[in-house]
Amino acid sequence: MEARSSGHGGGGGGGILIRGGKVVNEDRSQLADVYIENGLIRDVGPNLEQPAGARVIDAAGKLVLPGGIDTHTHMQLPFMGTQAVDDFYHGTKAAVSGGTTMILDFVIPTKGTSLLEAYDKWKSWADPKVCCDYSFHVAVTWWNAKVKEEMEILVNERGVNSFKMFMAYKDVFMLQDDELYPAFCQCKKLGAIAQVHAENGHLIVEGAKKMLEMGITGPEGHELCRPEEVEAEATQRAITIASCINCPIYIVHVMSKSAANVIAHARREGKVVFGEPIAASLGTDGTSYWDKDWRTAAGYVMGPPLRPDPATPGYLMDLLANDDLTVTGTDNCTFNGCQKAMGKDDFTKIPNGVNGVEDRMSVIWEKGVHCGKMDENRFVAVTSTNAAKIFNLYPRKGIIAKGSDADIVIWDPLASRTISAKTHHQAVDFNIFEGMVCHGVPLVTISRGKVVFESGVLHVAAGDGKYIPRKPFAEYVFKRIWQRDQVCQPKPVQREPYLGELTSGQSIVHNPTWQKGLNKVPSGEPAGACF
Repeated sequence: MEARSSGHGGGGGGGILIRGGKVVNEDRSQLADVYIENGLIRDVGPNLEQPAGARVIDAAGKLVLPGGIDTHTHMQLPFMGTQAVDDFYHGTKAAVSGGTTMILDFVIPTKGTSLLEAYDKWKSWADPKVCCDYSFHVAVTWWNAKVKEEMEILVNERGVNSFKMFMAYKDVFMLQDDELYPAFCQCKKLGAIAQVHAENGHLIVEGAKKMLEMGITGPEGHELCRPEEVEAEATQRAITIASCINCPIYIVHVMSKSAANVIAHARREGKVVFGEPIAASLGTDGTSYWDKDWRTAAGYVMGPPLRPDPATPGYLMDLLANDDLTVTGTDNCTFNGCQKAMGKDDFTKIPNGVNGVEDRMSVIWEKGVHCGKMDENRFVAVTSTNAAKIFNLYPRKGIIAKGSDADIVIWDPLASRTISAKTHHQAVDFNIFEGMVCHGVPLVTISRGKVVFESGVLHVAAGDGKYIPRKPFAEYVFKRIWQRDQVCQPKPVQREPYLGELTSGQSIVHNPTWQKGLNKVPSGEPAGACF
């Protein structure tokens, strides 16, 4: 089925009127028209008049959704001796074909180098290539006073409000606990959200040595050396450190039941923590690591790994549907077979990364909505709105409302498609969802008020997307933090000074008289933190 249209163009001077669809936001669905002009949503309501020169898209029987926001991509990332093949052009072109209209990519400076210089480098790669809007997280891969200073500049002058810390990749990106603590403190002070790749890097190194000593050199060794307990332990540790500071924490790419349970438990205890499962962990599992074909097995290698328990994707989807997990990304970081083959004799040399930016929306619809685990409104929340709120893009992004950016997807919930590397728009030669039939298909994608994908055909131009700066202190993240800082601080116990004897070595000395009445406060006031 196709959305029928009349008129021409993609939202230039005349605008676009989307007629007769069901507008779906996180809080409600309604039959309404949507009028777009000059890159913005100008009106939403029933039976809107057709402005002169406007193109009309008939969306009767279809859903009109906010464009997807992929919270986690790595376009053209230099990593493990090579570079991801999906650059900012191919990656964002694929994104819009799947209904995603914004990506949040990661700037990852090498240890000991400037965060600001890395940011400038990544932006120079992205600006001339992006086909949709984008923004950046920045990784903190080492710690000293210069890093702390540059974080402040990135927040105040570059529009960055999220920083990622690695607990894995020892001697490459990994921070120790005593570095995570000040990094989290700085994030809280600046109003940025602290993100964490949660795996125990020390245990991974030892586990990899053990596997190789046992003669296990293939892709299965990747999962065996970093089992889900390693992910769960680091997740618990990151949440514990953040809680000691009253700092909000965001766990990227949640891959296992164990780690997801840690997050769910923390949220039910009232911790301000957000969990991000990805298309891969929601749509497939790690049994392919034991595939007899090395290329197939290597195609699934990513960190943290997919889990061999086939019940994992459904379990994570249940938690996502019920708000134990909050938002979805892809960790899109793609390498062709010849690049994966760098590790043909040693799994630790296989470049980590999989696809997902094109297929995320369809996979989540198939495994979530079509299977009856979540409704269309929760789908919008976990693919767009929650991301916009966490990263302070809302209501510019993540909602179909008057004044919001015209990033819109016309979605056919009854249509289906079969995912394949032969037909996808990404540059990579492999697809981890190969052969999956997905119900729920984007018919039209509108980015910045322009039709960029329609009826299977892309209408994109490199550089059409823009960098979107983000302000700090997103209310969705920090409201509870502010209140707890005001009312939940520990206080000293009120007691009379000790006036008895003191011991000094082997002798007992008389305690001089202390000034009585020091630190007196009214009795009955609590001495400890309230949370």
